Amino acid sequence: MTQGSLLRQILRYENRHDPYPLYAELRKTPVLNEDDAYVVSTYREVLTLLHDPRVSSDTRNMTRSAGIDLQDQQDPQDQQEGEATLPPSFIRLDPPEHDRLRRLTNTSFGPPHEPHRVHEMRGELGAIVSDLIGGIDGTGRIDLVGQFSYPFPVTVICRLLGVPREDESRFHGWADTLAASLDPMPGEDPTERNRAFQQARTELGMYLAGLIEERRRNPQKDMLSELATLNGPDGSMSTMELLSTAALLLVAGHETTVNLITNGMLTLLRNPQVLERLRADPDLSVPLVEELLRFEPPVQLVPNRTTLADIEIAGATIPKGASLWLVVAAANRDPLRFEDPDRFDPDREDVRHLGFGSGVHSCFGAPLARLEAQIALSELARRLVNPRLLEDPPEYRSNAVLRGPRHLPIACDDIRP
Repeated sequence: MTQGSLLRQILRYENRHDPYPLYAELRKTPVLNEDDAYVVSTYREVLTLLHDPRVSSDTRNMTRSAGIDLQDQQDPQDQQEGEATLPPSFIRLDPPEHDRLRRLTNTSFGPPHEPHRVHEMRGELGAIVSDLIGGIDGTGRIDLVGQFSYPFPVTVICRLLGVPREDESRFHGWADTLAASLDPMPGEDPTERNRAFQQARTELGMYLAGLIEERRRNPQKDMLSELATLNGPDGSMSTMELLSTAALLLVAGHETTVNLITNGMLTLLRNPQVLERLRADPDLSVPLVEELLRFEPPVQLVPNRTTLADIEIAGATIPKGASLWLVVAAANRDPLRFEDPDRFDPDREDVRHLGFGSGVHSCFGAPLARLEAQIALSELARRLVNPRLLEDPPEYRSNAVLRGPRHLPIACDDIRP
C-alpha cells in the first residue's frame, strides 16, 4: 500500500477526529483498487456486497491482505492442535457454519425463543444508568467514557451473560487487546501483536471455561447457563465453539456500545438545539439513535473480506481472491442515498443506515445496543445541567475500525435527581 493512498490516509491516526472529508474523496471512485485492496465506499455498492454470498468473512479464504496484517488469521497447525487457541467466532465464518452458530446463540437472546428478553431489561438498564449518573460529581471535570460510557455496557453484558462484574479488571485488558487487533494499522510489530492477540484469546477462553463449567454444574438464569446446556434442533455447541462465542459476546457486547454512546453525546454537545429537544422529549431518543448510527457509526469500516469469485459492480471487476474493504461510514454519508448527508438530523426520514451492517452478518446485539444508547442519551440529556465540551476534538482511540473517543472531557453545573 502506497504512502499516499486514500485508504492509508484514512487509517492514519491524525485523521481519526474527522475522516469524513477523506470518505467524500473516496466515494468519487465507488470501487477503488489500491495495492491489491478493493475499497468500496458508496451506499448501493456496499449494501449489495454485504448481501453477496460471494463475499467471504472466513479468514481461511484469504489469499492476500493488501500489506495489512490479518487480525483474526490463525495458523492452521494451531487450529489442528485445538487447545492453544480458540477457533474463529461465528462472525468470522461463512454459512452454513455461521448460520448454525448464530441460530444457537440467538436461542437465548432473542426471537423466537426469547422474544422479550431485551425489552424486559429496560427497567434494569434504567437503574444502572441512574446509579452511574448519580455517582458522578457534577462540580468538576467529567470523563464521560471512564465514568459512564464504558461502565454502563460492561455492567449490562456481564449481567446478561452471567459474568461477575467484579472480574472486570481481569477481562478489561483481554478485551482491549482483542479490540485493538481490529486496527488495520497498529503501528507496532505485527508478530508481537498477533502473539498478544492469541495470548489474550487463550487467557479469556480459560477464564470463560471456568465459568461455563460452573454453569453446567449449577445453571443460573443467564446466557452462559443457557448456551452451556442448550440442545435443540441445531444440536449444541462444542466446548470450543461455546468458548469462542462467549468471548465474542463479552467483548463485542460492550466495545461498540461504548463508542455509540460516546459518539452520541459528543454529537449532541456539538448540536445543543438537539440536546435541548431530547431533554424535553425523551421519545426523540429512538429516531435520534438511528440517525446517530448513520452519522457517526461506531464501526466505520469492514476490512479484509475475500471474494470467492469475480464480482462485477459499479463498472469494475473485483477478482476472485481479492482483499475487500467495505467503508460503511462513507456509505452512510453518500449524497446519492441521503439528502444533505453531513447534517445531523434526528427528523430525517428513511434512515436505512449501515451502522449495524446488513445481511447475514448484521450486528447480533443491535436490539440491545439501540436500547442502551436510547436510555443512556436521554438520561444524560435530562440530568446533566448545562453540559459542555472541554476538548473538541477529544482524544480518539487509535483504532480506525472501532472509531470513538478514548476520553470525552465535559463539564456541567449540576446533576439533576
